[in-house]
Amino acid sequence: MKEGYSNWRKLDNAALAFPLVTGKNDTRVFRFYCELKENVKPELLQAALEKTMEKYPLFQMVLRKGLFWFYLEHRDIRPIVKEEKKPPCSRLYIPDKKNLLFQVSYYEKRINFEVFHALTDGTGAMHFLQELVSNYLKKAHPEQDLPSLPVTDMSTPGDQEEDSFSQYYSSDMPRDKEKKKPAVKLKGEKLLHSDMHITEIGIPVKEIHAKAKSYGVSITVLLTAMMLCAIHEEVPRSRQNRPVALMIPVNLRNYFPSQSMANFFGWIEVGYTFTDHTVFTEVLQAVKDQFKQELVKEKIAMHMNGYVRLEKNPLVRAVPLEIKKYFLMVGAEIGSRSITAVYSNIGIVRFPEEYQKFIERFGIFASTDSLQMCSCSYGDAMTLGFTSK
Repeated sequence: MKEGYSNWRKLDNAALAFPLVTGKNDTRVFRFYCELKENVKPELLQAALEKTMEKYPLFQMVLRKGLFWFYLEHRDIRPIVKEEKKPPCSRLYIPDKKNLLFQVSYYEKRINFEVFHALTDGTGAMHFLQELVSNYLKKAHPEQDLPSLPVTDMSTPGDQEEDSFSQYYSSDMPRDKEKKKPAVKLKGEKLLHSDMHITEIGIPVKEIHAKAKSYGVSITVLLTAMMLCAIHEEVPRSRQNRPVALMIPVNLRNYFPSQSMANFFGWIEVGYTFTDHTVFTEVLQAVKDQFKQELVKEKIAMHMNGYVRLEKNPLVRAVPLEIKKYFLMVGAEIGSRSITAVYSNIGIVRFPEEYQKFIERFGIFASTDSLQMCSCSYGDAMTLGFTSK
C-alpha cells in the first residue's frame, strides 16, 4: 500500500445506494474510452496500467459490506488488461466477490476504462484515463519524447481519497423544500443488459459551438433542450400533462475546492411541460433560465447538504445495513420519479498538442435502466454516447 493512503474508506455520500440498486440489468458501470490512430499493443497497455496505479493506488479497492454501511477496502489484486469480449458496461461489482471495481480492456485502436460508479465519478475517471493514455503512448513511442501531462494539482494521497461531502457539510444550511413533479416515464419492453442499445454521434465542436452561440446559450444548454424535445416527440398525447425532465450531474469541484478522486458530484433537474404549440426556442429559453437558477453556489450547497443530512442522522447511522437498505432503495425509487432520463456532460479532455498525431477521439457512455446521454470532446471532435434499455 502506498504511503499516505488508508487501508479502507467509507463510501462517499453519492455512492451509498449504488451497491443496493446495481444488478445484472443495471450495473452502474460507465465506460470512458480513447480511440487511437493505431492498434493497441496489449503488453504496453499492461505496463502503462501498472504505472498509472502507482499514481492512483486508491483504485486498488474492493467493495465490502459492513454492519452499518458499505465500505471500500484495499486489496493487493493486480489489475490485468484484457481484450474486450464482454458487452460494454458489464457488471463489475458482484456481492460477496472481492473484485476490483474497474477494468481496462482494448479492441483494435481503442483503450477502454470501465468503472463501477461507487468508486469514482466522471471527473475521476477522466483523470485516470488521461494518465493511462499518456503512459501508454510514452511507452509506445519513446522516440517522440512526449511531455508529461500538465500538473493540474499538487494533491496528496489523502486529498485524492477525501470525502468532500463530509468536509463541506453544514448542519446550519436550510432545507430544500421544493417539491418535484412526477415526470414522464419512457414506456416499452425493457431489454436485458447484454442487449442495451448504444448509439454514438460525432459532432464537430466548431459547428455545435457556433449553433449554441447563435442562440446565446452554452453547448450543454443547447443539447439539453434538444434532448427534451426529442423525448417529447415519443410521448403519447395522453401523457403530455407531465414534464419531460433530465437529471444533469454537476461536478461539485467547480463550486467547492477538492482534489478528491472519489465521487464528488451533485445534480440538477431540468424539465419542460410541453403543449401542442410549444416551439424549440421556448424550450431553449426555459432550459437556459433553469440552469441559471440552479447553478449557483448557495443552491448547489443546499442540495448537497440535503444528500448528506440523512447520512449524518444519528438514528439512521445506528440502524444496521440490512434494515437501512430498504429505506435507501425506497429513497432512490422516490427520487427517480421526477426524472425521465439523464444527460451527463464530462466536458473537454485536454492533452498537450504533441499527442494529437496519436489520438483520434475520446468517448463516454453509461449503463442505464432507461435512457442516458453522455458527452465529451477532444480537439474539434465531440462525441455523444446514447444508451437505452
